[in-house]
Amino acid sequence: MGIISAAWVFENDSGGTPGPPGVQRMSDEGGCLVLPPPLTMRLTAANFWRKRKRCGTLFAVLHNIRCYYKRNLSSRTITQSRPSLHSQRQSLDVSTSRVYIMTDKKNLLLLFDRPKEPVFMPKGDNVVFSIPESFLPDKYKGLGLLVMPRFGNEAKEEIGIREISVPPLGDILDLKRDENFSLFIPKHRRIAAKLTSIFLGVRNVDDLLATAAYARDRVNPYLFNYALSVAILHRQDTNDLDIPSIIRTFPDKYVDSKVFGRAREDANVIPDGYRQPIEIPKDYTASDLEEEHRLFYFREDIGLNLHHWHWHLVYPFEGDKSVVDKNRRGELFYYMHQQVIARYNFERLCNGMQRVERFVDWDSEIKEAYFPKLDSLVSSRAWPARVKNQKLQNLKRDADGINVDVDDLKRWRDRIFDAIHSGRVQNQDGTFTALTENGGIDVLGNMVEASILSPNRELYGDLHNMGHVLLSYIHDPDHRHLESFGVIGDSATAMRDPIFYRWHAFIDDLFQEYKSALPRYPVAQLNNPGVTVKNIEIKTQGSNQSNLLQTFWQQSDVDLSRGMDFQPRGSVFVRFTHLQHRPFTYTVQVQSDGAREGTCRIFLAPKFDERGNPWLFRDQRLMFIELDKFQVNLKQGQNTITRNSGDSSVTIPFERTYRDLSTSRPQSGEALAKFNFCGCGWPDNLLIPKGNAAGFACQLFVMISNMADDKVNQNIAGQCSDALSYCGIKDKLYPDRRSMGYPFDRMPRDGVETLQQFLTPNMRVQDVNLLFENKTYKPKSAP
Repeated sequence: MGIISAAWVFENDSGGTPGPPGVQRMSDEGGCLVLPPPLTMRLTAANFWRKRKRCGTLFAVLHNIRCYYKRNLSSRTITQSRPSLHSQRQSLDVSTSRVYIMTDKKNLLLLFDRPKEPVFMPKGDNVVFSIPESFLPDKYKGLGLLVMPRFGNEAKEEIGIREISVPPLGDILDLKRDENFSLFIPKHRRIAAKLTSIFLGVRNVDDLLATAAYARDRVNPYLFNYALSVAILHRQDTNDLDIPSIIRTFPDKYVDSKVFGRAREDANVIPDGYRQPIEIPKDYTASDLEEEHRLFYFREDIGLNLHHWHWHLVYPFEGDKSVVDKNRRGELFYYMHQQVIARYNFERLCNGMQRVERFVDWDSEIKEAYFPKLDSLVSSRAWPARVKNQKLQNLKRDADGINVDVDDLKRWRDRIFDAIHSGRVQNQDGTFTALTENGGIDVLGNMVEASILSPNRELYGDLHNMGHVLLSYIHDPDHRHLESFGVIGDSATAMRDPIFYRWHAFIDDLFQEYKSALPRYPVAQLNNPGVTVKNIEIKTQGSNQSNLLQTFWQQSDVDLSRGMDFQPRGSVFVRFTHLQHRPFTYTVQVQSDGAREGTCRIFLAPKFDERGNPWLFRDQRLMFIELDKFQVNLKQGQNTITRNSGDSSVTIPFERTYRDLSTSRPQSGEALAKFNFCGCGWPDNLLIPKGNAAGFACQLFVMISNMADDKVNQNIAGQCSDALSYCGIKDKLYPDRRSMGYPFDRMPRDGVETLQQFLTPNMRVQDVNLLFENKTYKPKSAP
């Protein structure tokens, strides 16, 4: 049985025929008759065309079905049901009848499935798009009657695509379908902005579905995925949809290339339901001879790289200003990446390594190498390696429209330092904008990245982005070997390469230069008079010992079948090994002299530096990683605050990375509310660092700040706010008036040399131990 999902809408030419039973007349539509929500009609092929003639035009998604459907309807039943009332309605004149199309917006998500297969091949759970033949790419035109009915006859559901006047794609097609795509390359980001603008500009979901279906098989698959993702996240009629995780769409960005041969073999030989997960070694990219490989579990973590990819979807740096210009966007670019470096340095100390060395000498060789062991299934090429002792070189790649010198980076860097030291930036019109105490970091963030919000791209350049580009082409700067960019050139893979962290340590140094010039926080801006934190305790699940955090290895399975093109349907599971921690609970005892609201801020830092010495506070402040931030209501007297680690304002739930959202999403009730979280956020399995087998000494910092100084007046009920610390809240102001990273974002006041000297009564520090258990737990067996 074929199912066609859309509303039936009838309009009788004469206005005198009442239509099928249960159909109500809508007088304001001039004789238009619409099925009420609960009505479902089932028509056999024998009376389908007779009812069509009697009732007027039965159209909905059937408008583009050709004569071959008439021939194939003889043994089929068509089920038509009206979707929910909030579905969009679009008018279209056909003959003398007006037609209204109602599309389930979730159908848009099916366009992400199997990105290299034609749009008319089955998607999801054997769903087929019925597209106009004019939408077919040139190589399929003339073959529509031969290929499309074959898939339609076997489908569980058919989704009609309306024929529209499609926008010209123009230079969007300059990026070929078999090339890699990078947001950091100016030419690529410009065409991505154009395609995103097309998707944002269409009137409704029906037109978006049609436009995307037309573009899908014409434009580069990576480009299509990015542009449609950004559009869905930023359109008012689609921004509540869950974008499919890119690992399920393009598993080649995360999975050892050897896996795909075995996966295809299993799919062709072993029936679905009998296939075993393909296990990937946790450290397959290098051996222990490479010191940097000690951090493989962090750099190559799926959730970490998904976080970076999704953050750049939410905060694109090119495109319509309405999409790019978000509240405190530049500051968030600074803070999110500063926390990445702090967490990376924390992990390095846990592994007995020095803090990351800033990449500041661009004329020297880069000693670290990286071999990603990945293949691009779109370009059918291996991701290039970056061998050791390579140097940055001038870049001239006409095919990519890139002509930039290392000296250009140096000029941009020096001009940014000049702006920081002078306390102002020069705008494009020659005027100046002050880098103020509260707003300067936002201006600087947009300028360093640089986004379209930069006050003067001509003067201050494109430092961060072009640094990624030069590093990504270090193996073939003049295109003589026809090689594409390395993993640091793609936001979905950049964090795998050790040079990413050296580059961003330099970028963070620019921001710290600005921060060091700001006034120090006086005690009055830190203290919360009348509030005293008396005690802090951590209890870890399964442990009787207080103030002990425990980590271990866990294995998880991910189904990659929807990214595996041109192979039999059915699940293809891959088993990853990743860091995980036992859940834990904070208990904070607070004394208050009256009822009040406050903000509880929780951070963690190593207790000693890499030499085993106590920190100077000016250095340790940059090692604090944010664990949580939440509102508390204090009563007069003693207060006990408890908070579970799973409720962190920094992370998204573990299941977001390792669960198939399309098959496991609850339908309603409290389960749905808990499930409906953001895609942007730090992975929960990396909330706390690894520690070591002997126990790694840390300091837990808790502060209760004054809500009167923190609060942003806005309603965030029902908003996606699980990971607000690093990602903000969708379509809202950043929910904390304080500077991001407060109270550690500035140099300490005079006389403060240590953390203990920095504390005020509303703060407290507790020593905790971070213990790593070198044991691997199978899926669903983790403690």
